Amino acid sequence: MDWCHYRFLSHWNLPARPTAVYDVLQCVDDYPRWWPQVREVTRLDATTGTVRVRSVLPYDLAFTAREVRSDRAAGVLEIEMTGDLDGWARWTLTADGTGTLARYDQEVDVSKPLLRRFAVPGRPLFRANHALMMRAGRRGLLAYLTACGQAV
Repeated sequence: MDWCHYRFLSHWNLPARPTAVYDVLQCVDDYPRWWPQVREVTRLDATTGTVRVRSVLPYDLAFTAREVRSDRAAGVLEIEMTGDLDGWARWTLTADGTGTLARYDQEVDVSKPLLRRFAVPGRPLFRANHALMMRAGRRGLLAYLTACGQAV
């Protein structure tokens, strides 16, 4: 087993149309407005930017995100990540009644030296840290959609 390799899967049920959710998720520059753990997004060009995240544990992760797929009709947004995390992440949005099921898949290798050093004993904490970040992201997105009048 590669202790520095992670696969994550999250499902967010959201009371908004898939197109409304897509529109918010596509605006990566706005993530820090609604997702507290996304501390900074700096646009480099139309499809690339740097991102800095920090959850409960006292470390930041910084990476460059490059858009590899943006398909509104299919409800798919996908990025490639390089830096402290190397891999990819994908949102897949599907209608769920009057709302949306947002599926988040991520597969990464941790490159940050500190996290690699603590890969074995820290793995449960790193996974819990990610889960807390995702839970806060769902709450933030729900509040953002509600404030924008997009929640049904």
